[in-house]
Amino acid sequence: MILITGGMGFIGLHTARRFLDAGENVVITQYHARREPDFIKDEIGKRVVVEQLDVTNSLAVLDIVHRHKVTGIVHLAVPGLAALTPGEDYRVNMLGLLNVLEAARMFEVPRVTYASSVTVYASLPAGPYREDAPLPLASGNPTETFKKAWDVLAPHFAGRAGIETVGVRASTIWGPLYHTMMNLPSRVCHAAARGVPANFAGSRTGVPYADDLGDFCYVKDCALGIFLLQTANKKLPHSVYNIGAGIGRTNRDLVEAAKKVAPDLQVELQPGTNPRGKPNPYMDITQAKEDVGYAPQHDLEYWVADYIAWLRNNPE
Repeated sequence: MILITGGMGFIGLHTARRFLDAGENVVITQYHARREPDFIKDEIGKRVVVEQLDVTNSLAVLDIVHRHKVTGIVHLAVPGLAALTPGEDYRVNMLGLLNVLEAARMFEVPRVTYASSVTVYASLPAGPYREDAPLPLASGNPTETFKKAWDVLAPHFAGRAGIETVGVRASTIWGPLYHTMMNLPSRVCHAAARGVPANFAGSRTGVPYADDLGDFCYVKDCALGIFLLQTANKKLPHSVYNIGAGIGRTNRDLVEAAKKVAPDLQVELQPGTNPRGKPNPYMDITQAKEDVGYAPQHDLEYWVADYIAWLRNNPE
């Protein structure tokens, strides 16, 4: 039985589906929100058990791991960005990680795979980003801060406890069930599915530049990477792994892929590249490819068509 904390989330539900497809049963946890998309709802109450969980409650974490005889843990439960006060953000992130790791130690769960992020590379001047790149202590936002801390503290705990931890430095993830509309692929694909002009109002970066590069990783590829790292039948030689598209594609590429599906799509991009942009801002996935055979299943064009089709059949 695999425990996926935050399993009712965007990445969590797709990760649960990947484990189900491989024949595993899963426990997925929810804090408040509950979603039952078509691709998993028929398994709930059968091969999928849903548990309500506050990961800061150590006894509750221990109870779930013990009661369901958990053999592997995928820890994806984190607070929303800027959703909590600084103190509560710190408490939930750090105590949640500690409780999951301690449960793994006490009940001899051999491996915990947890969500790190491409954001740890935010302070680097250029890519492609490799896992062995030295990272500065200074961090510009909570995600960068806590993921750097996890990538240090989790393997330290694991070494002392006799378990294994694996950090998944996930790229820009998009696809079915993504709901914040913060990344470019989601805004473009939603516009294509609805037949409306792309709207960049409220975007943190404003109107995108046509020739800027992105590492656009579809959520099903991310779920595959998590699955391969969690189920590897050997001790992995590294404690963190990049999981992403592994190549840079331009914003123009993304829009053109969407227009192949929705030819009347209206998207206005700024010409050229952002003068404050970084060279090659994508992740090198060689390490995951060599150690567990990870590679994206399809290219950008295929996934854009897949997402638009899903949005048309499942209006959000």
